[in-house]
Amino acid sequence: MHDILQKEIALYEKRTPKSAEAHKKAQKRIPLGVASNYRAYDPYPIFVAEGHGSKIKDIDGNEYIDHNLCFGTLMAGHGHPAVVKAVKLMADSGTTFGMPHGMELELAEEICARYPVEMVRFGNSGTEATMHACRIARAATGRDKILRFEGAYHGLHDTALVSVKPKLEDAGDIHAPNSVPGGLGVIKSVLDNVTVATFNDLGSVENRFKQFPGQIAAIILEPILMNVGLCMPQPGFLEGLRALSTKHGALLIFDEVKTGAKLGWGGASEYFGVKPDMITLAKSIGGGVPLAAFGASREVMDLIVQHKVFHGGTYNTNRFAMAAGIAVFREVLTRENYAHVGKLGTKLTEGYRAIVKKNGVQAYVASAGVNGALMFYPQEIRNYRDWLKIDVDIWRQFWFGMVNRGVLAMPYWWDEQWTISVQHTEADIDKHLAVFEEVAPGLAKAQQERGAQFVGAAGH
Repeated sequence: MHDILQKEIALYEKRTPKSAEAHKKAQKRIPLGVASNYRAYDPYPIFVAEGHGSKIKDIDGNEYIDHNLCFGTLMAGHGHPAVVKAVKLMADSGTTFGMPHGMELELAEEICARYPVEMVRFGNSGTEATMHACRIARAATGRDKILRFEGAYHGLHDTALVSVKPKLEDAGDIHAPNSVPGGLGVIKSVLDNVTVATFNDLGSVENRFKQFPGQIAAIILEPILMNVGLCMPQPGFLEGLRALSTKHGALLIFDEVKTGAKLGWGGASEYFGVKPDMITLAKSIGGGVPLAAFGASREVMDLIVQHKVFHGGTYNTNRFAMAAGIAVFREVLTRENYAHVGKLGTKLTEGYRAIVKKNGVQAYVASAGVNGALMFYPQEIRNYRDWLKIDVDIWRQFWFGMVNRGVLAMPYWWDEQWTISVQHTEADIDKHLAVFEEVAPGLAKAQQERGAQFVGAAGH
């Protein structure tokens, strides 16, 4: 660990002693002291007291402009008035019934009006949505194998926990990656039915169809690979996947848990002009309340109608989630708000690029919709293995440096990205950039001092 990073971590510890103590106590009863592994990091995570609009406050009283936003779940921002009002109204008339009610159709109509689907079913998390999408694809095609991309994240069910973050020594040929379990408990039969390709490499996809003729039920992908910071599909890649899926009788599933709300009015299919066979939605469609959905054509979803595929869930369409979802689609994800966050996104991205250039930081800025990331690489990454070459200590210096100055620039972990909420303001972006202006010279200095080590880690 280099000197500047050590100083930033020391300052972090000085500013957040109550978080340190809370984490120490939590570890006695909660594995890692947190409710999700992604929330655990050294020396300890920030414990949050409250959030309002574009900001959060930790239990030590420090305030932060929040671009973590619950890993991109809160494009609505914290406590959006429309969402809070909708949820409060439900609390007075029942929380959940396990029986139908009219809001289900209302929300289904909102989703079908924006995305290229004819019918939807609801759940509570992105994991549920992608799990059911894969099952339906297998049922629709009579095939067992799912093709996914190395380095992508699709939730926590077994089919998804394959080659999420494989070690390079286990990953195999970049043009024919091995299926690597994401941890113990993912059994061999799962690995046998999940085949892996490389993002932005159509040849690796075509080779899998040749290797497993008539066996691949679906291709599932994040249209933008967002488990490695932010990796854009190269021109023709999504169109090529659409053509290969059609040619080989497989379904194309867009996992839009991250992109669905945050790329624009109609999600990735509108943004890129490519129509998938199925989509999955979660995170920002709920405004902070657990809500997910998956949808497809009437023909595909008819498998549920015919009782050929089972889908259930006690908490599906609970009234809090439905009310929040309707409020989000009608009052948060409006064309006016997309214009607002688009303006802020341009300002933040261009500001970062100017500061990077001015200070000679070896990095670039990737952005799409309300998401963006400072990528510490000499040139644009195109896949998971490019992402592996990051200098982690430089990224940590950036993150702790920003946090110590009141800006949670993105979630902790260098595979994440910033989110801009509809409640962020130009003043928030001005402060964000002012803080980065303060932090950037130290990044450039540390990179220069590390010199050959960084070139060796990040060179292509």
